[in-house]
Amino acid sequence: MNKLVHALLYTATLALANPALADVEAAKASATGDMKKLVWHSDPDPASDTGFITFDEKPLTLADWQGKWVVVNFWATWCAPCKKEMPMLSDLQAEMGGETFEVVTIATSRNAPAKMQDFFDEIGVDNLPLHRDPQSALARSMGVLGLPVTLILNPEGEEVARLTGEADWASDEARAVLAALTGAGS
Repeated sequence: MNKLVHALLYTATLALANPALADVEAAKASATGDMKKLVWHSDPDPASDTGFITFDEKPLTLADWQGKWVVVNFWATWCAPCKKEMPMLSDLQAEMGGETFEVVTIATSRNAPAKMQDFFDEIGVDNLPLHRDPQSALARSMGVLGLPVTLILNPEGEEVARLTGEADWASDEARAVLAALTGAGS
């Protein structure tokens, strides 16, 4: 009980000093299940300004999502864990996506646009973007070494956490972490 009181006091103190940091601390505290695989940064890391493209080859950067909490997923058409995970990311976007939160998917490396569309069609995903990083420039600049890799960016465009490997992003555990970050549960 004494530890719980101390944890609550610590979190309350953080909230008064820096509400965004308190959100991250609350999210860390709520991480269970697959979300225990999240690696939280002691200080947020600026996201890369390296460009990538839309399905239609329009230029983008991660800065285009500043102002929102963003789950950025790096994937590929040949990645079996990505195929399992993508419908869960779709469910997460359907449930939580909006003005303060979004799931952004980026196919990295050589992924032919037709194969990307086939991949999404086959698994029944129609609410996530088919963004492309064909030369893996963004992935390399963000230190993505395998797939899938999922980053959590704060509204300032900084990486606060990352998860390497697949996870159940539609789980209650994932929603609890993201609700703590976005304030959706408060």
